[in-house]
Amino acid sequence: MNTKTRRRCFGALCLLAAIVMLVAGETVLKDRLTAFEFVAYWLACFVVTALAIYVALLDARAVREETHAEQRALIENTVRKIQEEKARRADDAARSKKQPQ
Repeated sequence: MNTKTRRRCFGALCLLAAIVMLVAGETVLKDRLTAFEFVAYWLACFVVTALAIYVALLDARAVREETHAEQRALIENTVRKIQEEKARRADDAARSKKQPQ
C-alpha cells in the first residue's frame, strides 16, 4: 500500500471508531458509566475525532501538493513541446530555403 492509501485507511478507521463510540456512548453506555468513566470516555471519543480531522487535513494538503506538482509538470511538458515544435519548424524552413526549386 502506498502512503495515500495508508493515510486514507487510517483516517477512515478513526472516523469509524469515532462514530461507533458516539453511538455506543449515547445508547449502550449512557447510564452505565460513572462520572469519571463518562468524562474519560468522551475525552477519548474527542481525541479519536480530532485525530480523524487531523488526518483529513493532512490528506487535503497532500492532494493539493500532488495537484500542484502535476500542474507544474503539465505546464513544463507543454512548454517543452511548443519549443520542440518551434525548433522543428525553424529547421524545416531552413531546409526549404537551402533546397533549389
